[in-house]
Amino acid sequence: MIAYLEGTVRDKQPDHVVVDVGGVGYGVYVANEDLAKLEAEKSVRLHIYEYIREQAHDLFGFCEKSTKLLFEKLLEVNGVGPKMALNMLSIGSAESLKKAIAEGDTIFIQSANGIGKRVAERVVVDLKDKVGLLSSESATDFLQISSEDEAAQALVGLGFSSVEAARALSGIDKKLSVEEKVKQALKAKN
Repeated sequence: MIAYLEGTVRDKQPDHVVVDVGGVGYGVYVANEDLAKLEAEKSVRLHIYEYIREQAHDLFGFCEKSTKLLFEKLLEVNGVGPKMALNMLSIGSAESLKKAIAEGDTIFIQSANGIGKRVAERVVVDLKDKVGLLSSESATDFLQISSEDEAAQALVGLGFSSVEAARALSGIDKKLSVEEKVKQALKAKN
């Protein structure tokens, strides 16, 4: 098992770097935040997650050990593989991803390449209490809104996040028409 690599960055590509360690170049996938920190021909130490499959041996590197630990937590979620986890880490800082998970901001998580609504919701449900931040009581409110709830979908279409839509509709009479629910939610927001 490779725990870390210490060497010189010889090449930077959009999704990986090549680290020269004693004359051997290791291709290491990195998140955008770490890629921005790394400079060609500079020394680097990366914490490594090694992923071995039948056809490939991939290395994922992280400047901070805490980011690697978050990556490993993401891999615990059913349906999330290393590339998907790295994509989530690439939409912002590790702290912004933790905050999104703790607050149930599935829209932010879905902005990662290849992440759909179901995976984003699963990440929140599985990890909201495991990211080291106090999770919002409403983090999983999106579970209470059925996918058929047209009012919630309308609010999302108007720019609300799924969490904001859930909050806005939480105190509104369920028997009202979709139009009335949306009107009341918009009035409450203003």
